Amino acid sequence: MENLIGMEKAIMALAAALALGLSALATGWAQSRIGAAGAGTLAEKPELTATMIILVAIPETMVILGFVIAAMILLMG
Repeated sequence: MENLIGMEKAIMALAAALALGLSALATGWAQSRIGAAGAGTLAEKPELTATMIILVAIPETMVILGFVIAAMILLMG
């Protein structure tokens, strides 16, 4: 019985790690694409600086949501 409880906690920890890790990878990928396009845009139109800052910040919500899901998974058990 103790082995099953230990296995359950290990699976929950793995699920939490995947929730946070995959969302962080997706955010990094999205920001790399947005950052590259933003650098070209700002070279041509510097007045779009505020818009580019907002567009780079939007993918960060994926990491925040991944963290919330990971916390919910860990607090369930």
